[in-house]
Amino acid sequence: MADRAADRVTVPDVVGLPFHIGRDIADDAGVTLANPDPDGPPIGAIAWPGLFYITSQQPTAGAEVYRWDSVAVELTEHGTAEFNAIRDNNEPPLKDAEHATPERERYIDLTDRDHT
Repeated sequence: MADRAADRVTVPDVVGLPFHIGRDIADDAGVTLANPDPDGPPIGAIAWPGLFYITSQQPTAGAEVYRWDSVAVELTEHGTAEFNAIRDNNEPPLKDAEHATPERERYIDLTDRDHT
């Protein structure tokens, strides 16, 4: 197989970003975001309309690929991600009084003392 004439670029980290921002970062880096299913619709059609976040990418950030190669990304629509954070059930949740409250360390006098 013949060598490719394209130069090599580094894949940026787009996981966790809104799709429209990740797409711009990928474009600036010289790669294209794509649907992981090659028989599926273009990734731009999946992410429109609405607000979608990138949940995974392949190849991973830091990999070297040829310019304008595809980076397959998985998306989730805003508000539809499952919440799977593990909470330590040994400690009760904080009460209102236990939350941090701002303490004033400095005051700024905004009164005009020269005004009579």
